[in-house]
Amino acid sequence: MATTNRKNGWAFFLLLLAGIVLGSFIGMLCQNVPFLSWLNYGKTFGLESPVVLNLGVMVLTFGLTIDINIASIVGVIIAIIIYRLA
Repeated sequence: MATTNRKNGWAFFLLLLAGIVLGSFIGMLCQNVPFLSWLNYGKTFGLESPVVLNLGVMVLTFGLTIDINIASIVGVIIAIIIYRLA
């Protein structure tokens, strides 16, 4: 029997998500430190106002905002490296 080294896609997704969250958190913590404040530099984009769909019985509100900073990009890179090494 041949064994395959197939990695789990859900594990990769969760590791990426953890890298994004931890990177954003570290960037937020470093915003007041003078020599690390560059980690919090980033851009926010998405819908300015949510889209509202009124169906009479139910009202659905859709919105999406993405906030990317340097620390979250570093977190994603570290997560990819950890996934490849594991």
